[in-house]
Amino acid sequence: MARKYLTELSLIIVAVIWALNFSIIKVTLEEIGPFAFNALRFVFAAGLLIAVTKWRGFKVIVKKEHLIPVIGIGLVGNLVYQVLFIVGVNLTNAANSAVILGTIPVWIALMAHLFTDEKLSTTKTLGITFAFIGVGLIIFGRSSGFSFSSTSALGDVIVLLSAVAWAAYTILSKKYLKEYNSTQYSAFISLIGVIALVFVGIPDLLKTDFSGISLVGYGGILYSGFLSVGLAYLIWNRGVHKIGAVRTAAYQNLVPVLGVVFGVVLLNESLNLLQYLGSGSVLAGIYLSRI
Repeated sequence: MARKYLTELSLIIVAVIWALNFSIIKVTLEEIGPFAFNALRFVFAAGLLIAVTKWRGFKVIVKKEHLIPVIGIGLVGNLVYQVLFIVGVNLTNAANSAVILGTIPVWIALMAHLFTDEKLSTTKTLGITFAFIGVGLIIFGRSSGFSFSSTSALGDVIVLLSAVAWAAYTILSKKYLKEYNSTQYSAFISLIGVIALVFVGIPDLLKTDFSGISLVGYGGILYSGFLSVGLAYLIWNRGVHKIGAVRTAAYQNLVPVLGVVFGVVLLNESLNLLQYLGSGSVLAGIYLSRI
């Protein structure tokens, strides 16, 4: 019983880590370029995941016949997703990013219906509808109206595309998670990610004045790498193993809620009435798609 509650508590901590990550990224990107930031944080994240994998006695390899498709999946999840995510968060505010990225379970449910044997129920369909309406209100409900010339509105769209990319990565990974331990698979995927992100980040890294980055900036890199990507993923996988995927996934519902709170309280961000209504609609949609 005590271990059960410890698992639940650790998952709440992960939700807080992920929600706070949006605000931390916004602050850190004021000191370092987005591609350099992505490269550096993934060096720490991949290092942690690979170390834990080896400590648990697994090899960071996949079968020869799986190599090409898994590399492709890794590029979707750790290059396409991460680039879209960091660029989008850099352009919009933390509160919007948290809510829009919270639609990932909805996109997963929709893709699972279209491409796997996991079909949508009436409740899940209603949840997807609410989520789409909510995202529309967030993006198009700005006081200034929607325009691709508006960096914040464009950032919302890019974050939304990153959510779709992560959902695609999740669906594509299901086949191979039956073949490999989740920690082993995550380590190999993160290795692909760090190679790709460092390559993409080279121009940003070369022009970065590392002596000009404050302790807060370096703290943001370490937080986002070690905690938000590395440690959080390990805890999340442990939750799936201990209490099941459905109960574990329920804790992700806290992320968009806390993300909005942190964005408004810590960064003094503001949402208008339509965007608050949109946030509520997204949360309702996530809840319905979960149950």
